[in-house]
Amino acid sequence: MKIDFDGIQAFVVIAELGGFSKAAEHLHVTQTALTRRLQKLESYLGLRLLDRTTRYVELTPVGRDFLPQAKAIVGEMTIAVGRLKDMSKHGRGSFTLACVPSMASHVLPEAIRRYAKLHPGNRIRLIDTSAFEVRDAVRHGQAELGIGIPTDRHPDLVEALLFEEPLMFFCREEHPLSRRTAVTWADMREAELIVVSSMTATRIFMDYQLAKRGISLNGAYEVQHHATAVSLVAAGVGTAILPASTLEEGARPGVCRIPLTGPVVKRKVALIRRHNATLSPAANAFLELLMEGVSSRTG
Repeated sequence: MKIDFDGIQAFVVIAELGGFSKAAEHLHVTQTALTRRLQKLESYLGLRLLDRTTRYVELTPVGRDFLPQAKAIVGEMTIAVGRLKDMSKHGRGSFTLACVPSMASHVLPEAIRRYAKLHPGNRIRLIDTSAFEVRDAVRHGQAELGIGIPTDRHPDLVEALLFEEPLMFFCREEHPLSRRTAVTWADMREAELIVVSSMTATRIFMDYQLAKRGISLNGAYEVQHHATAVSLVAAGVGTAILPASTLEEGARPGVCRIPLTGPVVKRKVALIRRHNATLSPAANAFLELLMEGVSSRTG
């Protein structure tokens, strides 16, 4: 069944204002166009809603019964459309973001803080998971946006580079290498390394880059998450090679973050979205905020 909203709206406004002239002016249409809208509705219903002559307009008994329902229909539609326009104009609403845990612990909170200041009342559901699961969440519509590590390209996904960051060496301040301004990958052969799982995108990327240069490292301990590695480093269990964003300088007392050279290896962090998928206003506002941050960082 096709609902003739224009006809119902015309009927309500004519009934409320008591005439075609005032109603046409209110709706910014001609009286002829307004009359056609009402006639079309009445023809569809097979009922007369208004009796009109050159001197008056009067509701029929059916029109009087229908008017409260018609008002409710027009009122609800007006509110719903107004809400959508407000969402579009101000980027209001909620959305789901999938993100690798290393971003969720440091970089993302700052972005969310700025977003909350610009769009108070918006809600973000955060899925912090592995890089592969980030891509799957976006591809299957469980998240509108993802922040993760680029891997194999997929035709259903679009990736935009957010930034590149170097892998760095993390150790306790009592460690023999802690006083260096930089360490080399060759120095890692003697370190008691805590490594992230070989199934993570960061580890796969790091191993690939090092293999190209003939460097192979083995860890005494293996963990699933960067935060766990940092905690073990802080406890003095061992050292770790992690992305710079894992921990800000000085954020963990007793833990040092030292640049790795020979070579400097950087991982890329990308914003991921579905190809040809329209974002909600809330997600689009967050996307624009992130990309503006990238432009200011690289400009």
